[in-house]
Amino acid sequence: MGLLQNKTAVITGGAQGIGLAIAETFVAEGAKVVLADLNGAAAKDAAAGLGGPDVALGIACDVVNAADVERALDAAVSTFGSLDVVVNNAGITRDATMRTMTEEQFDQVINVHLKGCWNGTRLAAARMREQKSGAIVNISSLSGKVGMVGQTNYSAAKAGIVGLTKAAAKEMAHHGVRVNAIQPGLIRSAMTEAMPQKAWDQKMAEIPVGRPGEPSEVASVALFYASSLSSYMTGTVAEVTGGRFM
Repeated sequence: MGLLQNKTAVITGGAQGIGLAIAETFVAEGAKVVLADLNGAAAKDAAAGLGGPDVALGIACDVVNAADVERALDAAVSTFGSLDVVVNNAGITRDATMRTMTEEQFDQVINVHLKGCWNGTRLAAARMREQKSGAIVNISSLSGKVGMVGQTNYSAAKAGIVGLTKAAAKEMAHHGVRVNAIQPGLIRSAMTEAMPQKAWDQKMAEIPVGRPGEPSEVASVALFYASSLSSYMTGTVAEVTGGRFM
C-alpha cells in the first residue's frame, strides 16, 4: 500500500518541472492524479506518460480563471471518485528590475501565483470541508523568504502564498483540512540551467550542501504534506533549499 493509495490529487502546472515530478511521486505512491496546466496538450502528454487514463488525466487550466480551476476539481471527482489533495504549483516568471518592470509584468506574476493559489486553495477547501478531510500544498519559493533582485513581482507573490497558507490553515483546521507550503530553493530544471554561468555560480556559492536540488526532492516533501505522515501539521512552511539562506 502506497502512502496515497485510493487518493486523488489535482496538481496545477503539472505538465513539467516540479509539478510533473510531484505527479510522478504521487502515482508511485498509489494516487490518481489530474494534471491541470495552461498547456492542455502538454498535460495530456504528461498524463499518458504517467500511465494513461487509469491513473492520470491531463486538462487545460488557467489558474487565474476560477471556472477553469473548478473544472479541474470536478474532473478529479468525476473521473477518479474523490478529491483528497490539491497542489497549487502553477507559476510564471517575468523578471526585471523595478526600474524596467512593467505594470503588466507585475500583474501577470501576482495573478498566476497569488490569485491562482487562492483560487486553488479556496475552491478545494470548499469541497474538502464537506468531507472533513483533505490536504492542500502550496508551492512558494525561497524568493518569498528573502527577496531576490529583479523579482519584486515574484518575491511578493511567493511571500503572499505563505501568508495565504497560514490564514487558510487557521480557517480550515477544525474542518479536518490541512494547508501547508513548500519553499524550494535552486532546483535543477531547464529554466535554471539556462542561467548565465556567473549567476549560477553565485547561487551555488550560497548553498551549504554544495549542489542544486532535484525536482524529486521537492516532490518527496509534497508527498509528506499530502500524506498521513504529516497528520498533525498545518500552516507550516518547509524550506527545500540545501540550507541556502537558512
